[in-house]
Amino acid sequence: MTETVESLFDKGLERYKAGEAASELIPVFKEVCDRAPKSSAAWTCLAWLYLLENKYNLAYKAALKATKLNPQDPQARVNLAIAMLETKQKGLRQHVELAQQLIFVNSEWEEEIKKSIEDGFSRKPDWQSLTKVKKWIFEES
Repeated sequence: MTETVESLFDKGLERYKAGEAASELIPVFKEVCDRAPKSSAAWTCLAWLYLLENKYNLAYKAALKATKLNPQDPQARVNLAIAMLETKQKGLRQHVELAQQLIFVNSEWEEEIKKSIEDGFSRKPDWQSLTKVKKWIFEES
């Protein structure tokens, strides 16, 4: 019997929170995205995993898809901004500003983004692009 997409997603998230390596989870989230291509949450997670694995072009594509599916997702915007920075693309300011606006109106989202950033640094301590995006989001507001 095949696992449901929701179950696969939830188990992947649990494995990530338990500290499993991003490289091990990329295939799980790729499968979720293949089976549920309109799931912005799955694309957002996949983008984050790609960022952790230094697969910036793939991260950019996944984050772009996530923001198109859900333009109001601050994590997708943060992922896209980091991927754009890593791939030296222009136009990331609008994504940073939108993420700022979104977390300004929703304190839960702000907490989620802060936790995500902490998690990013715990898995990739000297992540320069994450440092810049964090500074832009939280120190320019």
